[in-house]
Amino acid sequence: MSALVAELPALQVAVPLLTAPIVMLLRDRRLAWAAATAASFTAFAIAILLFDAIGTQGEMSYPMGAWPAPYGIELHVDAFSVMLLLIVTGASSTALLVAGASLDTEVPGERQHLLYSAWLLAMAGLNGIVVSGDAFNIFVFMEVSSLATYILVAGGPKRQALTAVFKYLVMGTIGATFYLIGVGLVYMMTGTLNLADMEQRIREVTDLKPILVAGGFITVGLALKAAVFPLHAWLPNTYTFAPHAVTVFIAACSTKVALYVLLRFDFFVFQGNLVDHEAQFSGFLLPLAILAVLVASSVALFERDLKRMLAYSSIAQIGYVLLGASLVSVTGLTASVVHMFNHALAKGGLFIAVACLAMRFSSLSLDSLAGAGRRMPLTMAGFVLAGASLVGVPGTAGFISKWYLVLAALERGLWGIGLVALVVAGSLMALAYLWRVVEVAYFTAPTVLEARAEAPWWMLATLWLPGLAGVYYGLNPDMPIELARLSAELLLRHLQ
Repeated sequence: MSALVAELPALQVAVPLLTAPIVMLLRDRRLAWAAATAASFTAFAIAILLFDAIGTQGEMSYPMGAWPAPYGIELHVDAFSVMLLLIVTGASSTALLVAGASLDTEVPGERQHLLYSAWLLAMAGLNGIVVSGDAFNIFVFMEVSSLATYILVAGGPKRQALTAVFKYLVMGTIGATFYLIGVGLVYMMTGTLNLADMEQRIREVTDLKPILVAGGFITVGLALKAAVFPLHAWLPNTYTFAPHAVTVFIAACSTKVALYVLLRFDFFVFQGNLVDHEAQFSGFLLPLAILAVLVASSVALFERDLKRMLAYSSIAQIGYVLLGASLVSVTGLTASVVHMFNHALAKGGLFIAVACLAMRFSSLSLDSLAGAGRRMPLTMAGFVLAGASLVGVPGTAGFISKWYLVLAALERGLWGIGLVALVVAGSLMALAYLWRVVEVAYFTAPTVLEARAEAPWWMLATLWLPGLAGVYYGLNPDMPIELARLSAELLLRHLQ
């Protein structure tokens, strides 16, 4: 292993973390944007290098300060980690390309350098959560990312952003507190915070009641962070009133990192060590996944604001991720992990289209978007392409993950047919609420006829990037499927 490759897990966090104070000192908004974008793309390149390294080595560990685990703090990277690192750094880099123009219409120039600094801290925190092999350091990075994200959301141009961020702060604090209480209980019974060591020591614990209580606290706390139905109250307003580029970033990756930690704990620490925990995990999450798909999709059908519609759509998509995980099978977890990747592409593309529309339309209510297909044809075509992946149209990445969900459900026998019906119904509901946007944009005449006025060309190029990637990975899904399959096998090896 080369010296540089060995340092990659630490650099994944260090690059954005060390660049953040530099960005804050750059008072010029263009310089701040350039530095933040360069740091984000560097982190994305590091994630790609880690993907290549994992392909040859399987897993990587990095002992901080050369102290070996469990005595020291360990960074750990495997296939599941790499999938999330690609999502986080890719979403950040793409969203920053949009932010260069989008934030100019929403945030005063003299405050933008502060927002970019918080952006890098949020990304560093999310990366830190993903690579950390220590339960307490996950909490530390969770707080770093959360506090920075609160600043990003509060930067929205409307006063409602402050109300939204206050609710987000309260719910996020409760979630983090629940998680920390659970970790404290596990530490009390095992005497370790290293996840791998924790898994081994739980087997030696005779009184498992505190561990069961810890499992409940950790699951509920992370469910709050991930906006799992019905703990999703903070998400719609957060996505709606945050600056558009910020919404692109957090919608593509924030909740997925919380789901990552939830799956890590349940499958690495609790599954295989607690009696009937597999049944408890499925019995708790499967009904919530079903309700998320049905209820959130139903609400999205009646939303008149485009961003709120897509926010409720995200809650439904979280339901699909939980649905695959709750089946506790290789196929189900493969579907779950690959849907994180595919949903990041689709929802990132949709919110980039929203940012493009906001450049030319003063309101994002459906009534205001009449004729958008004629005024901004390239933007709306990109919206439709990303929407096709969200629905799961064959030939797009969204179809691949839903196909794996169907296969995982059919493995369960007759009752799995009901889950197949749920996947189909959810896809049809997604088609219905996205069609409302298409109908207004293409088939409703505007009250005032205006000339064609597209968003800046680099925003259009950024919009089409995830859209075309969704088509590419729909036709050539080998890379995300292989990473997802390795992740599934990694999570399930503790049950074998």
